[in-house]
Amino acid sequence: MRAASAALMPLVEARALLLALAGPVPSEAIPLSDAPGHVCAEPVLAPRDVPERRRASRDGYAVAATELGGASPYAPVRLLATPFWVEAGDDLPDGTDAVLPPEGLEGRDAVSDVFVHEGVRERADDVSSGDVVVASGERIASRHVLALALCALSEIRVRRPRVTLIVTGAPGPEALSAFLTAAIAREGGTARTVAVADSEDAIAAAILDTDAHAILVLGGTGFGRTDRSAAGLSRAGRILAHGIALRPGETSGIGVAGGRPVILVPGSPEAAMAVFLTLGRPLMTALSGGVPPISRRARLRRKIASGIGLSEVVFGRHGAGEVEPLGSADLPLRGLIRADAAVLVPPEREGYPEGTEVEVLDL
Repeated sequence: MRAASAALMPLVEARALLLALAGPVPSEAIPLSDAPGHVCAEPVLAPRDVPERRRASRDGYAVAATELGGASPYAPVRLLATPFWVEAGDDLPDGTDAVLPPEGLEGRDAVSDVFVHEGVRERADDVSSGDVVVASGERIASRHVLALALCALSEIRVRRPRVTLIVTGAPGPEALSAFLTAAIAREGGTARTVAVADSEDAIAAAILDTDAHAILVLGGTGFGRTDRSAAGLSRAGRILAHGIALRPGETSGIGVAGGRPVILVPGSPEAAMAVFLTLGRPLMTALSGGVPPISRRARLRRKIASGIGLSEVVFGRHGAGEVEPLGSADLPLRGLIRADAAVLVPPEREGYPEGTEVEVLDL
């Protein structure tokens, strides 16, 4: 039997209790090629200037710009010696400060002018020694990998939370673990799936038999006679909330076992997505020591109607500064496939009129 709405814990309170259990996990060094998507554990400083010397940024002839003196096809300037040819990326010879394009030289005559530093990257133009290349808590992107590689760094320290996904014996095809594994990887973590029999003892044993930093129990979170996830968590540790004022996701829960945070994730796809968005993603941010993502704002293409007393996740599709609401609880799979964003309606609101500017969360 479902808990009464009045007994549901507010989402804000549940999230605060959950995050109080989570702190940054130990850091580890990983190769640059594996770094994108992970959270940087400590500031990475450039160990040297890039470039370390004046360098050509294009192919051509290394010259001293002042020696060309306004050269043009109609007023060529005879150079004392044929200049050195350089390729993009080569260090410039001493005494030169610009790169003349290939068509700018005919024999020993310069037929076009260049200004000082043209076609050149000066020392430390890209990065100075001691510059912060990646900040602590910043999510590493491919552009960071490029900069780190140019700084001659081959690895970086990250915080990579490990999560155990415990799949209870629900009938039908099991899809939540694949979704959550991908979602956790996107947040910089790793996931291991364990399938167990649908019994309190089996669930409790799986919760205790893990070295993960966090645990998600998938399915069996309701209040019916065959729902055993909450009872399994109770045997393994302590339930902090079973029944959260979140739509979809009212049967979700949180707890602790062996000092590790545990989330009870409902079995329906839309509820699982809502719970991960509102509880799982903040938990991953806390474990990885990351900076919460910056939210975007967009105008509603249609109104959203919501009930007082529940935080409601409304899935939507973002585009051209607007977000189109698609639905919330009982949203069909075709709707979830289209969704790339969500709007979290707070419990004190009955929704938003069309055209309202709202905060949009990326899925």
